[in-house]
Amino acid sequence: MIITRRLHVQTKGNTDIVDVTAGVGAVAEESGIRQGLVVVFVAGSTAAIMTLEYEPGLIADLREALERLAPRSIPYRHHLTWGDDNGHSHVRASLLGPSLAVPLVDGSLTLGTWQQIALVDLDTRHRTREIIVQIVGE
Repeated sequence: MIITRRLHVQTKGNTDIVDVTAGVGAVAEESGIRQGLVVVFVAGSTAAIMTLEYEPGLIADLREALERLAPRSIPYRHHLTWGDDNGHSHVRASLLGPSLAVPLVDGSLTLGTWQQIALVDLDTRHRTREIIVQIVGE
């Protein structure tokens, strides 16, 4: 069986990190699927899906690490192509990736004790992000 649902999340942009574990877990629970795979995918080239321990210190550390890896303040060729200011957003999203697969065992997401699923909005403005949750299993 395959179940597909969409979640819509309001974000603030600028590396806004939103815990979406409860929403993904609710989709898994409502699906009735007991064993399978949950794929979480964000539509858009300036956002990412990842796991992390969702706590203020690590959120700050991740934001600082992304600033070191793809600084906002340097020139990006993407700016020349589109005349915008979010080249760093695209690079960061490419590094993190748009999707995540989580095994579903006995109807539950198999996340670690301190592991949450997070949407990372890397763009320079607020947005409504669409997350596609697809569950394949039985």
